[in-house]
Amino acid sequence: MTEERTTPLRKRMIEDMRIRGLGDKAQKAHIRAVKDFAGFLGRSPDTATGEDLRGYQLYMTNTGVTPSTFNARIVALRFFFTMTCAREEMKRYMQFRTMPRRLPIVLSVEEVFALLMATPGPGLKYRAALSVSYGAGLRAAEVCTLRICDIDSQRMLIHVDQGKGGKDRKVMLSPGLLDLLRTYWREAQPEGWLFPGNPKINPLSPRQLNRAFTSARHMAGIKKAATLHSLRHSFATHLLEANTDIRVIQVLLGHAKLATTARYAHVATKMIRDVVSPYDMLENLPDQTGRQCQR
Repeated sequence: MTEERTTPLRKRMIEDMRIRGLGDKAQKAHIRAVKDFAGFLGRSPDTATGEDLRGYQLYMTNTGVTPSTFNARIVALRFFFTMTCAREEMKRYMQFRTMPRRLPIVLSVEEVFALLMATPGPGLKYRAALSVSYGAGLRAAEVCTLRICDIDSQRMLIHVDQGKGGKDRKVMLSPGLLDLLRTYWREAQPEGWLFPGNPKINPLSPRQLNRAFTSARHMAGIKKAATLHSLRHSFATHLLEANTDIRVIQVLLGHAKLATTARYAHVATKMIRDVVSPYDMLENLPDQTGRQCQR
């Protein structure tokens, strides 16, 4: 992140974020949030009072700010006041909003196949990238920043370098996916980045991959409000329906908490259908109704 033409206060906050190891994306989001608060306040944000924070939260509520954006700004302000301003007491004036829990949108195996077959060209680049997203359960940014050396065909693994939270992990590489990647490599001859962008010294951007997904979804006639992340959801759900241990799925997805992975049990429809209802057990009981009436 550039530190040119910044105020001493912003410079100090950037330094604090670097000390804590926040990535560029998180740093930019925090700076945007504090800037928005300063705009509401009309003066330097480090002069804010508890009442100012209350007023800002009321302002965000009244203007329809989504819970996710609301909470992200609160996280940034908590960092700003506690770390940069050394005003720990300001935390008690900030509240998080409860976010609605929505089930992830999952595509069926048939829908995934139709979507991949409808992926736009030229060539196999986007089809291969979307196939990695589904076949290995990777996030968009993880797919886009893959390098050729991350594909380990000897051990049938894909190395994810610095995934979410700055964590490395290994994910599976299926034989079918490896065949597709080899066909794509022979066609495109990428160097360095597995899926290069434009110019080729840069990786493909998540925005470009999102556009390819949306185009493929429309071409395949899929009506669900699916996003690129739905391929990752589908990967986890289909593994769960195939009786894969949920702890294995947790490792593959890189989830820190098992509870995060467990939510896929709510959308694993095949698993739900196969469960025997306790109502059906009633059929095996002798009919006591007639006997009770005779008494």
